Amino acid sequence: MKDFMKYTAATICGIIILSVIAGIMFMISLAGLMASDSAGKKAEKNSVFVLKLNGNVSERAEEGSPMGMLLGQADMENMGLDDILSAIAKAKDEKNIQGIYIEGGTTMFDSPATAQQIRDALKDFRKSGKWIFAYADQYEQSSYYIASVADSIFLNKTGMIDFKGLGGKGYYLTGLLEKVGVKYQCTRVGKYKSAVEQMTQKQMSDNDREQREAYIGSIWKHMLSDMAESRGVTAEQLNQLADDSIMTFAKVDDYVAAHLIDGYMYPDEMKALVKQKLGIDKDKDIKQMTLADVKAMPSKKKEKGDKIAVYYAYGEIIDEISSGFMSEHSIVGGTVVDDLNKLADDEKVRAVVLRVNSPGGSAVASEQIWHALKQLKEKKPLVVSMGGLAASGGYMISAPANYIVAEPTTITGSIGIFGLIPNASQLVTDKLGVTWDGVTTNKHGDYETNLVFAKENSDEIKYLQSYVDRGYDTFLSIVADGRGMTKEQVHEIAQGRVWVATDALPIKLVDQIGSLDDAVKKAVELAGISGDYFTAPYPEKTDWLSSLMASSEGDNGSYLDGQLREILGDLYEPYLELRRDQQRNRLQVRLPFSTTIK
Repeated sequence: MKDFMKYTAATICGIIILSVIAGIMFMISLAGLMASDSAGKKAEKNSVFVLKLNGNVSERAEEGSPMGMLLGQADMENMGLDDILSAIAKAKDEKNIQGIYIEGGTTMFDSPATAQQIRDALKDFRKSGKWIFAYADQYEQSSYYIASVADSIFLNKTGMIDFKGLGGKGYYLTGLLEKVGVKYQCTRVGKYKSAVEQMTQKQMSDNDREQREAYIGSIWKHMLSDMAESRGVTAEQLNQLADDSIMTFAKVDDYVAAHLIDGYMYPDEMKALVKQKLGIDKDKDIKQMTLADVKAMPSKKKEKGDKIAVYYAYGEIIDEISSGFMSEHSIVGGTVVDDLNKLADDEKVRAVVLRVNSPGGSAVASEQIWHALKQLKEKKPLVVSMGGLAASGGYMISAPANYIVAEPTTITGSIGIFGLIPNASQLVTDKLGVTWDGVTTNKHGDYETNLVFAKENSDEIKYLQSYVDRGYDTFLSIVADGRGMTKEQVHEIAQGRVWVATDALPIKLVDQIGSLDDAVKKAVELAGISGDYFTAPYPEKTDWLSSLMASSEGDNGSYLDGQLREILGDLYEPYLELRRDQQRNRLQVRLPFSTTIK
């Protein structure tokens, strides 16, 4: 009986191991089939690029799984801004693609500038003389902003448009913390550095309200101007619509009357309209190309001439990768420094464009990256292209560049620094009855315990504040050195204040309003390149097989993270912030709020 159980267990283990190996081999084979199919795919005559605005759009998306592509889900989950912009450019140059069909939906963008860049690319696509149609069952505000560039916009007969303006309410945990006996101790420099207020106040401060109203107002004004130009109305008319009523609940006829859409119909009627536009028989199918299809098309731009490296630095700046299931991309200090040193020593790279999309993070990691960039600039031109965010630590790593190009709705600045430590003495001692005692060889040998659990820790807070003050002084010096200003001039526009790029331009925080392409052109100019050149993206994206192997080792980040997003909805961001706080460096140069828009 004992041998029977032993052999049975061994057989079961063997079957499991064989199944895992077979599954991996199947995925590898499937990947080969998908890769060969994609590589050979070409646009047929009268093709239409179907751009589905449904899912999450971030600066860059890692390679999807072949199973996802096989099931047609490659466009439905996480989309990379770089892939979308590249696909729109390819569609513009491909003679067999007649137009773009935007299928609206529920899309999350990491910043207003991300949506704006997609819209700008579509506007450029129309210069080719090709058409753009947009259709949706419902439009989220950011999706509608993008769709408004289309020649014609249509809506389902029972659909709705989320058109309400920008803004919202943030959460403040001070009242909750008081109930459980926890008080956060704040050390900061900069009256606008409001990241600490969620834990130390019960409502928005006047300074925070001032900066938020300024940058949100500027972004909304830019969006209104874009939409008004495309829809043949005035910005004032559109703004009045958002003020007069809750347009989300308006009748479809009201959307037409307000010139938000050109008409309403059902999906089959929309297909018939597209066929009519293409001039094909109503019984024939439309030759649709997805984002993955267009992305796989060979580029008509050949890699010849001098190389310009485009290094993508996006996400929160952290000291090191932490364990856990949160899968959001981060800027890891040591890793980025190593990459930058290699680019600095690579003789084939004539110039570097640093693409920054970051709210900042660890002050230590930010300064290390700044130092590596300063050394790189001594060897070759360095140009920064700011994406949705280049704030706080994101601005620190931008400061040493020869030239800074920002999108018009880039959120930048936030030159300030803070430290935030909870004190749980009321909870632990007063409510739970836990007391503390011990011995030390020196006066401050147990300062960490005092900071968190002692009722009287004014000495420790004083030293922590001096540490933060030194950090702010260093930050001012970095910006002053990089931007050709004095520390006093930087302090006047710093103090943690957030600026939208159009307001940052006249105060010399950026040099030009423009795109990534504009930044590349500037890098070419600074490098003295007169002939051909090409861009090479760095670092390389993580392929699906590497992600699969990571999952087999116990890291199911992407899957669990996606499930949490879906379950928690608007509560996901606060939850994520609480979890991140447990792993962050004590000294932060980080944007004080989320910039996600719907």
